[in-house]
Amino acid sequence: MMATTKRFDVKDLALAAEGVRRIEWADRQMPVLAAIRERFEQERPLAGYRVSACLHVTTETANLMRTLQAGGADVVLCASNPLSTQDDVAAALVDAFGCSVYAIKGEDNDTYYRHIEAAVDHRPHITMDDGADVIGVLHSHRREQLGDVIAGTEETTTGVIRLKALERDGKLGFPVMAVNEARTKHLFDNRYGTGQSTIDGIVRATNVLLAGKRFVVAGYGWVGRGVAMRARGMGANVIVTEVDAMRALEALMDGFEVLPMEAAAAVGDVFCTATGDKHVIARSHLERMKDGVILANTGHFNVEIDIPALRDLAVETREARQFVDEFTLPDGRRLYLLAEGRLVNISAAEGHPALVMDMSFANQSLAAEYVVQHAGELERKVYVVPTEIDEEIARLKLATMGVAIDTLTEEQAHYLSSWDEGT
Repeated sequence: MMATTKRFDVKDLALAAEGVRRIEWADRQMPVLAAIRERFEQERPLAGYRVSACLHVTTETANLMRTLQAGGADVVLCASNPLSTQDDVAAALVDAFGCSVYAIKGEDNDTYYRHIEAAVDHRPHITMDDGADVIGVLHSHRREQLGDVIAGTEETTTGVIRLKALERDGKLGFPVMAVNEARTKHLFDNRYGTGQSTIDGIVRATNVLLAGKRFVVAGYGWVGRGVAMRARGMGANVIVTEVDAMRALEALMDGFEVLPMEAAAAVGDVFCTATGDKHVIARSHLERMKDGVILANTGHFNVEIDIPALRDLAVETREARQFVDEFTLPDGRRLYLLAEGRLVNISAAEGHPALVMDMSFANQSLAAEYVVQHAGELERKVYVVPTEIDEEIARLKLATMGVAIDTLTEEQAHYLSSWDEGT
């Protein structure tokens, strides 16, 4: 597949002014990243390094790109999802901030992968992924470039799973920092960011009232926890499905009903998958669902709902609203699929609030700085973001929110580290 030779490929540069306004609005809610950007401007820790980023092209991501550029990096950005790009933001990054961007909302599959190839054509020293797409290309048919890469970073759970599989098979070509595993990322971004933005995407797409609905959340990881919490906050009666006994027990103790998907399929009104796995909602489940059911996904890939089975079952398909496809079954029941089964929070809404992405992208920035500083020490493994970076981001975040916390006295610190004091 031939990659584009243009410096950018966006929908319309005339959208740049609106993009700049929205990027600046997000920036005001990202004070930790702004502080890092200010330091990067002085120290230039990424000078001379090429970065290829495959991320959701949103206002928050734009401020990450600005921060990497402030650190001296030569950055190329492409989309990590065909529906997640905000076209005004892509235009603003090109026109106002001098960043090469290859992303158009709604791009077809060939264009999507052509854009990833363009990012790989940049011959990166550092990769930055949300789903391991750039790393996937480098490890498949662009292996001759693996030696150029000093390290990568990975933003999401699905990508980390893929990279750990590569490491387990002894095929990982360079070290990768699992940004998703940082506590200041997954405890907040995955839970609070995805929780709020997923409900936002479902409501924007459908304008449905969630109060009183039976809302089924597939998966009770950090994303599932956040979605379940926010759905309950909207007045929904939440059902959780799980394959992990410990998580199912936790969901039960958190006050949610826990059912197998086969049982939930017959009673649910709204379904949202958040597992990272394939065909969590399968043909047999679709066949049991009530008329008017809404199907959404907030996992990274559009495979959690068996969409081919849904299309095969339907005798008629039409667009009921923007981001809502109606599938009519032979007996007249109608099922509604949101955002083509892709990430509903980014496809049908604006993604995570800037306040929470501030921490996630602070991790990305500091992880990039870290791999440059420690390139000679890192092995071809998946690494967790160092604890000192994680804790520093938490401290900075609290400070920007005007929150003070206690510090241990010498006596308290000694007590916690000793064994000879007791009852």
